Amino acid sequence: MVRMDNDMPFLLQYENVAWYDNGKVRILDRRVYPTEIRFVDCFTYQEVVKAIADMVTQSAGPYTAVGMGMALAAWQVRGKSESEQNAFLQQAAYDLAHARPTTANRYGQITYRCADLAAKALAEGKDPIEAIVESTVESLNRRYSTMQIVGDQLASLIPQGGTILTQCFGETIIGTVMRAARKQNKDFKVFCAETRPYLQGARLTSSCFAQMGFDTTVITDNMVAYSMEREHIDVFTSAADSIARDGHIANKIGTFQIAILAKYFGIPYYVTGVPDKDKHTKDDIVIEMRDPSQVLSYRDIPNTVEGVKAIYPSFDVVPPHLISGVVTDKGVYVPYMLDHYFDSDVKVFY
Repeated sequence: MVRMDNDMPFLLQYENVAWYDNGKVRILDRRVYPTEIRFVDCFTYQEVVKAIADMVTQSAGPYTAVGMGMALAAWQVRGKSESEQNAFLQQAAYDLAHARPTTANRYGQITYRCADLAAKALAEGKDPIEAIVESTVESLNRRYSTMQIVGDQLASLIPQGGTILTQCFGETIIGTVMRAARKQNKDFKVFCAETRPYLQGARLTSSCFAQMGFDTTVITDNMVAYSMEREHIDVFTSAADSIARDGHIANKIGTFQIAILAKYFGIPYYVTGVPDKDKHTKDDIVIEMRDPSQVLSYRDIPNTVEGVKAIYPSFDVVPPHLISGVVTDKGVYVPYMLDHYFDSDVKVFY
């Protein structure tokens, strides 16, 4: 099978995201990368659920992990009756889809398709594991191909020799915009907001850009206004964990405040991704609340004295009036017109 991860940085190569092999799913532990290159081995789909919930993989990584987790579920129930296998896989599809609440709708598109393909394979006397792995790789190829179209369009919005600011780790769009820049003979500098508390911007996004030869600078989350005012930021861009049809988007906590600053300084903010058909308004976006103790320490080193409290919303919601455009595979939409994305045929993405 042709793969779309050629010439991608280390983090975006398929086996370095999540991979099933002979009764095991191997997931790169992004919590410690690049300080350490470590993989977490999962021997049950329930362990994959826990790995996703524990942030072993983040951004678009769980889309691959849930698919490979379904293959592992099929391995766990091998040898049982056809009805028992189907029932087990339906439960696995639900559990994996709900590993994190904000993106459950996206995960579910992958897991329930895997369950359906496994049922078909079982009915035809074929190997359900092979069918699920093949479907998951096809999903990866589909997402990489679609996001290449998005990356081409985003690159065209970045001025030659300009500077972009990123937030968190957009994963696939990071690789595809770099490919597009090379194709367009375009060079630009990258400022990465560190993205507390897991530092995905500092550890993941900056690693990808630097490995591919881009001039890359990391800033702390409280340096954004300074950088916009004095470092000549031309474009702010981020992916989104949810894109509602009314133009609201949810992304990693801190995106909202950066969007406010971009508006203040007159810097365009481009969101990248495919709108969620089943999320009509911001009220359909669920904000995941995570363990607040993760804000009080980093890599098990406490930052506060005992008794200090914290909150940890994983995402915040950016209103459409702060967004210059949503860059999709069908073009760049004014956020208030995003519902028209669904006026024409929509290709399967996940």
